[in-house]
Amino acid sequence: MTEQHTPNEHSPEQHGHGGGVPPLGLVALIIFFLLCGYGFMASQGIPQGWTRQAVEAESHGAAGHAADVDHATHEGHDHADHGVPGPRVEEKAPGVDAHAEPHHPPYYMVAPFALLLLCIAVLPLIPATAHWWESNLHRFYVAAGLGLLTLLYYALACDFPVDRHWPAHSVVSAAEHGRSAVAQTIFINAIVGDFIPFIILLFSLFTITGGIRIEGNLKASPFVNSVILFIGAVLASFIGTTGAAMLLIRLLLETNKERKYKVHTVVFFIFCVCNCGGCLTPLGDPPLFLGYLKGVDFFWTMNLWKEWAFVNCILVGLYFLWDTAWYYPKESKEDKENDNNHQSGLKISGLGLNLPLLLGVVAAVALLSPTKPVLGTEKLVDGGWYPWYFLREAIQLGLCAISLAFGGRKIREANSFNFAAIIEVAALFFGIFICMQAPLQILNVEGKNVVAQAKAKLHAEEPILFFWATGSLSSVLDNAPTYVVFFETAKSLSPNSEEELKKDPHFVELYDKGQMVPVGTGFIEFHLLAAVSLGAVFMGAMTYIGNGPNFMVKAIAEQSGVKMPSFFGYMVYSFVLLLPLFCLMVLLFL
Repeated sequence: MTEQHTPNEHSPEQHGHGGGVPPLGLVALIIFFLLCGYGFMASQGIPQGWTRQAVEAESHGAAGHAADVDHATHEGHDHADHGVPGPRVEEKAPGVDAHAEPHHPPYYMVAPFALLLLCIAVLPLIPATAHWWESNLHRFYVAAGLGLLTLLYYALACDFPVDRHWPAHSVVSAAEHGRSAVAQTIFINAIVGDFIPFIILLFSLFTITGGIRIEGNLKASPFVNSVILFIGAVLASFIGTTGAAMLLIRLLLETNKERKYKVHTVVFFIFCVCNCGGCLTPLGDPPLFLGYLKGVDFFWTMNLWKEWAFVNCILVGLYFLWDTAWYYPKESKEDKENDNNHQSGLKISGLGLNLPLLLGVVAAVALLSPTKPVLGTEKLVDGGWYPWYFLREAIQLGLCAISLAFGGRKIREANSFNFAAIIEVAALFFGIFICMQAPLQILNVEGKNVVAQAKAKLHAEEPILFFWATGSLSSVLDNAPTYVVFFETAKSLSPNSEEELKKDPHFVELYDKGQMVPVGTGFIEFHLLAAVSLGAVFMGAMTYIGNGPNFMVKAIAEQSGVKMPSFFGYMVYSFVLLLPLFCLMVLLFL
């Protein structure tokens, strides 16, 4: 892991002159028209109706009355997928035996999902395709094309009923509703139920943090760099790994511009700020936000504070010792004097406007779930007031529009802010969310058997299996869909309803100890959910492609003159430094 000496010159990007500034006012105008459209829908009672369906279905599920089955079938909605746990009411389609073994797509339908993730991992590394893959339009062609293959299967060949999760739970079968309705259900589950809330949250954090600039040339000492890493790890959980990374990477590079040995500093920044710091809230990392959308309580991830503190404190401490003992003494006397002579104070711009907007995004995500009553409204409305569907997303977009319209344009120019990165995420995840529907259905049915076989062969406890399985795939694939796959598998190992839970003494004991986490219409054992969450977040740091901010930081560092390690060179750092740390964490906490 020898570092190469790097030039101290700055690239145009670092000074904010790289590339054109996008038409921010136009984006704000588009958001304005979207909000007007939502306002018109609200005037017609449309989002209120969606929420009402979900709340009514949730009430039916909680009541658990057998007499409600026929009524729920007639109304076409059932227990909400993201609601309070309760017995699940199924709509029976003609010709479907309610007691038959559940069906799932054939195993070959995993191919579109696997092929898309393989394209994301490999195409940027092949010289013949690397330039072609740089186009977000080309990325969208690949992702949407493979998503279309998945939808065609459901439209032409699916012969089993599928669950519809949005706006409320129901069962759609080809026998009663037609295969086109089945394909439509898959599309709605993927795009309306998951993709839209997911991408709007990322867009909000990315856009608002882009209006904040932290600049200054601090003393490039091991202590100062360690403080930046630790602050970034804290911020990552509250403004997202993407937001924290974009906020601090330029400060880190500016501080270390006089140093020759700084590759390891950027690598540790990717470890802490882009990944391991983001496990305390659903805002921290996309996988945890998907868990929140699937029913995990917003504050549940705070239970992971011990693992967060253990991993991040050791990483920061290890960086400090390594830099102090090895790299900093190797810096030349001239470079150290140059660093001392070019120091400048810390300056933060754009915080007055954008910090309240960031807090507004946090509040919207925490308080405005359409399947949970807003805290404190129980006294005003019987049962509490449930926010309208997409009110949370509308508020987030409104906050973005304020940031774009009233924030300092020069700040965004200095940050070289543009929407290329978030467009890339949107283009890819549009297809990912559709393609992963078939693997999720397979795991829902077969997950228990797979885990049981692995447990028997490896003689390992389930939380350990879930951590390494989730983490291994999160290292080479994208950690958000990987989290969903193992989230659903863990959910399949636990009761689907409170009535089912009470039949098993093992789960009753766990429930009494507070070790069963309510999610959607079922439960997940606490340590299984912790293992899946930690595996997805922490082990996204193992490669450049494990988490979105990893590549973004690498690109910014290289444009600033830092010669970053190759794909496999980076993995030498992660295997040597991270794997032993994760093994120790698993032994202590899982």
